[in-house]
Amino acid sequence: MLKSTRQHTLKAPVTISGIGVHSGAQATMTLKPAPASSGISFIRTDITDRPNAVPAQWDRVTDTQLCTVLSNGHGVSVSTVEHLLSAFAALGVDNATVEINGPEIPIMDGSAIQFLEKINIVGLSRQSAPRRALRVKKTVSCKDGDKETFLSPADGAYFGMEIDFTSPLIGCQKYTHELTESRYRSDIAPARTFGFLKEVEHLKKLGLARGGSLENAIVIDGDKVLNPEGLRFRNEFVRHKILDAIGDIYLAGAPLIGHYHGVRAGHAMNNKILRALFAQPDTFEFVTMGEKTHVTPVANRNHAGTAIPA
Repeated sequence: MLKSTRQHTLKAPVTISGIGVHSGAQATMTLKPAPASSGISFIRTDITDRPNAVPAQWDRVTDTQLCTVLSNGHGVSVSTVEHLLSAFAALGVDNATVEINGPEIPIMDGSAIQFLEKINIVGLSRQSAPRRALRVKKTVSCKDGDKETFLSPADGAYFGMEIDFTSPLIGCQKYTHELTESRYRSDIAPARTFGFLKEVEHLKKLGLARGGSLENAIVIDGDKVLNPEGLRFRNEFVRHKILDAIGDIYLAGAPLIGHYHGVRAGHAMNNKILRALFAQPDTFEFVTMGEKTHVTPVANRNHAGTAIPA
């Protein structure tokens, strides 16, 4: 991904339909090409009485309970944007307009693989404008109880995560991913979101998980996976957390040159680390791709993680 020095958008529109995992609402969205340097924006086509564009920016995040929600200043929002943005980040989509006729991005199978497949059907178009990247110059960290996030200097784009669940099925898992399109496609994109059967009724009372099912999430009951097909990776849970983080961090508005690391982190901590970074101007800079910049490599990168054979 970081080898590209020019911006990219989609060659042609792509239409995707599905259910929202939290709202339970059906939605159809069309990913459309967008001009160079325009970034990524969501357009709520079902709203016509006020401005309905919602930019995909870190400072537009208004809710992080189980998903990332973006809103504009006119009460228009779009939720569960992280999986689509994760796919955009991996493919190197800099500019796109996402028209959607409902409040939530379709969950598909709970991963990002179907977004990759749909976009690959039309491919990407190279644009004339140079690509910018967000380079981390100094380490920034955030802590909230036992949750932590870090952004550190690195010579590429790296995403690490540590999770620790009381569920014996998950337990402690660690994984680090070097973000390239090919590695993302094989190691991260297929990892699905997950939840616990015992929490489903509570979540539905909160207006969440109304569209959740075994078709779009890993469901855990005690020490069992209820999905008849089982897991796609032995550590699918931590891989999905990295998938989320890649999408959330792409709300910086540019690809990352740095190392993200999360400890028990979720959407809230992912947004907090971006806010902490941008609050300290000496910790980052935007650079034109292809420029020679000095970065400090991250030591002890671990790409371990065993896939369950097909």
